[in-house]
Amino acid sequence: MVYIRAKKVKSDQYLYLVKSIWDSERSTSKQKIVKYLGKASEVVKDDIPNEFRNDDKILSVLASYNPEDIQKREDATKKSKQHLFKKLTSGNIDESIKIYKNYVEIFNIVDFFDKILRPVMSRIGKEWEEGKLAIATEHVASNVAQTLVKIIMEQVSGKGNKKKVMLCVPVGEEHHIGCDVLETYLTIKGFKVFNMGTAIPTESIIDFINMKKPDVVLISITIQDNILAGQRLAKRIREQSTIPILIGGYAMQIDDPPEFEGRIIGDTSLEDIPKILKKNPMSVLV
Repeated sequence: MVYIRAKKVKSDQYLYLVKSIWDSERSTSKQKIVKYLGKASEVVKDDIPNEFRNDDKILSVLASYNPEDIQKREDATKKSKQHLFKKLTSGNIDESIKIYKNYVEIFNIVDFFDKILRPVMSRIGKEWEEGKLAIATEHVASNVAQTLVKIIMEQVSGKGNKKKVMLCVPVGEEHHIGCDVLETYLTIKGFKVFNMGTAIPTESIIDFINMKKPDVVLISITIQDNILAGQRLAKRIREQSTIPILIGGYAMQIDDPPEFEGRIIGDTSLEDIPKILKKNPMSVLV
């Protein structure tokens, strides 16, 4: 049984998605937190994991917390995603920047990445794979999105006093928008980020790890045809180092991902990634 639990801190309510688990040894049930959802007035349907998103009881609880604000946020998010998709696929960087600025005036940069840009880029990738978007359109959208991320990156800065994170892609993977988004977000959170970009040979990645000694390596894979190359990269890193390896990206957002020399974080939200990184690095080893 899954339900929402509220916890009051000072004058604000914070919501948690919890699961009731039976403890056979003690003959009683106990609560396990499935996900921290955030401040009650800001939680919307998209914050709920997919498998519980259409649960009537959960939706009813959400509606009880500032329903007008929740509806406003959901409407703004839906419209922003639709508009950004159109502007990216038409190559309009100026309008894309305007959408970003308008959205963060109401919400924040984290929500823009997690609730707007990320699902839009996933939709673009999916429609390209299904033949609904021409490859030229997909390339235009990706280039505009990368430019948008760089512009946002110039506006933020982090103290860089936390863990060092290395972002890379396997040989053959030409999409690095995921790494660019993550670089910006983690920089905001104060992490020191090394973004290797594309077309970097495996041995060069190994040499960089040995030289800079990052605390965690994250491999991003967008195209499923590059999964095998990603497995080879992770294996090669593991042969040379005990560094924790995380594997993410659009290609990993599947129900039954293949095995890797590392931990798969396929559909993990941007908000949860820093929490994973803050843990003891050994806790992300497989």
